[in-house]
Amino acid sequence: MTSTTGSSARPRPERVAVLGAGMVGLSTAWHLQSAGVEVTVLDRDDVAAGSSWGNAGWLTPSMAVPLPEPSVLRYGVRAVLSPSSPVYVPPTADLRLLRFLARFARNCTPARWQAAMRALIPLNNGALAAFDEMEAGGVAARTAAAEPFTAAFRTEADSRALLEEFEHIRACGQEVRFEVVDGASARAEEPALSEEIGTAIRIHGERFIDPAAYVRSVADSVVARGGTIRPEAEVTDVAPGAGGVRVGGERYDAVVIATGARLGALARPFGVRRLVQAGRGYSFTVKVDDLPRGPVYFPQQRVACTPVGDRLRIAGMMEFRAVDAPMDARRIQALVDESGRLLRGAHLDQREDEWVGARPCTADGLPLVGATRAPGVYVAGGHGMWGITLGPVTGKLLAEQVVTGRVPDALRAVDPLR
Repeated sequence: MTSTTGSSARPRPERVAVLGAGMVGLSTAWHLQSAGVEVTVLDRDDVAAGSSWGNAGWLTPSMAVPLPEPSVLRYGVRAVLSPSSPVYVPPTADLRLLRFLARFARNCTPARWQAAMRALIPLNNGALAAFDEMEAGGVAARTAAAEPFTAAFRTEADSRALLEEFEHIRACGQEVRFEVVDGASARAEEPALSEEIGTAIRIHGERFIDPAAYVRSVADSVVARGGTIRPEAEVTDVAPGAGGVRVGGERYDAVVIATGARLGALARPFGVRRLVQAGRGYSFTVKVDDLPRGPVYFPQQRVACTPVGDRLRIAGMMEFRAVDAPMDARRIQALVDESGRLLRGAHLDQREDEWVGARPCTADGLPLVGATRAPGVYVAGGHGMWGITLGPVTGKLLAEQVVTGRVPDALRAVDPLR
């Protein structure tokens, strides 16, 4: 079902600019093309240059949950000020960041988490089918089945938090399929797990990708279908008017702002008041004697491992910091220290592709997808850690709204003007 907004009175757009060449922006462009719209994608850097590049590449809709959760508050002030903590907030006098953190903390309650979880379920339910639709329509890259997807723990007690989270997810109406196995069984299936692993949870029905390669494949499909992609085209001004929307001096019928952690700067003049904060993650790749067949997750340490070609990408950390702040070597070292204890045969002294990227996070854990107050101006972002998983379904639903003027029910709870 859909609902109608005032934007439905506008003529059907023929030319649309999409700002941002990550998974969200390119998926939106691809689906706009499917509706017969001419698209131009502009990016300040290049295709997959932002948080789409070095992340874990998990497609795990059954585990896509709001970031503000009660367990985050258990870290305490001392922990989040430590550079080795999975969640790190450097000492700061940045009032904007402090406002975001205060709002984030207010959302770390069971009731608010449950409300946000229910809002995400319609997006989660359509996530994998949206990948299948793009692949059937010309995207050459393919998702890989995450069998097994292993969440590993030192002790059975350590696993209880994730099992409790699964119960909360189920209580909100979303299914999670999993089984608990002992450490010996987990190590037999994934020999890269160290002897410290005493229990594991195998999660079924998920997938994974090499995110940079997949996003480039979406870009190739957009171009093959007649679209234009302009790298190194930073847009600093969006000017809606009676004749459409001017972007970089050129007129379009509509524009979609999908600029990741920088979304707020362009969207704020059009009524989008929700703060979008960079939640930075780190990663690198290494050789492993026994490359895992599927993703491996260490929830206690918040370390994610994904096979990428013949190497293992090790990713993790949540760092609330300015989007353009330099890489903090201490965060890489924290990943090295944790994975060195939990993995066997990982050549951690021969790291490649060290990377930091800014996930676009909102204080309530929900993305910002839909129309702004300005006719013809739309936004798509704020997915936090789930931009790769939810990018294609976001693009499909937003393209429907842009073309028809009607709001799909799945987008009503993520209205950017909420």
